Amino acid sequence: MIRERFYWPRMFQDVKTWCEQCERCCLRKTPTAGLRAPLVSIHSSAPMELVCVDFLTLEKSKGGIENVLIVTDHFSRYAQAYPTKDQKARTVAKVLWKNFFCRFGFPSKLHADQGRNFESAIVRELCKCVGITKTHTTPYHPQGNGVTERFNRTLLNMLGTLEPHLKLHWHEHLDAMTHAYNCTRHDSTGYTPYFLMFGRHPRLPVDLVFGLSIRAEECGYSDYVQTLSDCLSQAYAQANKTSQHAKGQQKKYYDRTAKSHAFSPGDRVLVKVCHIEGRQKLGDKWECHPYIVVKKQKGIPVYVWSRMRILWRSC
Repeated sequence: MIRERFYWPRMFQDVKTWCEQCERCCLRKTPTAGLRAPLVSIHSSAPMELVCVDFLTLEKSKGGIENVLIVTDHFSRYAQAYPTKDQKARTVAKVLWKNFFCRFGFPSKLHADQGRNFESAIVRELCKCVGITKTHTTPYHPQGNGVTERFNRTLLNMLGTLEPHLKLHWHEHLDAMTHAYNCTRHDSTGYTPYFLMFGRHPRLPVDLVFGLSIRAEECGYSDYVQTLSDCLSQAYAQANKTSQHAKGQQKKYYDRTAKSHAFSPGDRVLVKVCHIEGRQKLGDKWECHPYIVVKKQKGIPVYVWSRMRILWRSC
């Protein structure tokens, strides 16, 4: 349209630059470049070193249950699913203490998203009392809790295979399906979550049907402990090696399309609007006031902006 009416040297570039720098357009539109940071994996080297939690919400069952608190050990991939009627902080603390901590022990770290229930004072006080370090994902970035998110998808697929009349009571099948998952070899570790968590293979119904028995050589307590320790050390080393290889492959494929842009102190940036309530389809996608980067964390996409805010860049 402009070309049909006007001409000046470098006209196309001037018009393109003017459109790209339009303030209203910048606040509303999403960049088409598709920038995202290279994949950064979370590492763990032993069971109960890092435990991840999350809530899964499903259709309300006959018992009035619609929430499931998922607890996953990051290293072994051992998972537990606890049905709850709500997602309140008191419920989270009670279930973690009664059903997980008192049965499996206290983890070194507890990882979750930034939901109010997980970031509440009661959960933080519980972690403080038992010496657990509380960590969290970046806001609106579920990939930061990938192990739990992946189990959520697996559990949904398993529950989805139930007969229609059984789906009305899906909460009654959580224990059996979670146990089946824990007894299945995991591709990322090469072992079953059950074995890495407890150091032995479980007895399954198929063993009883076919009369299979797991016979162990008779030995004293000291010999058994030594044998178990050696076996677990070898299994942990192999599982860690397999897991690192799997993470390397994931990073290789993910980074093929990763186009990161590192900010430097002094850069002017816009911050994405994430906490929009209600229908805001016509609202701006970026905050109207620009921020200035004043500090950058080494090796990770964490930046300190002016106005005393610390933000994690997830793309």
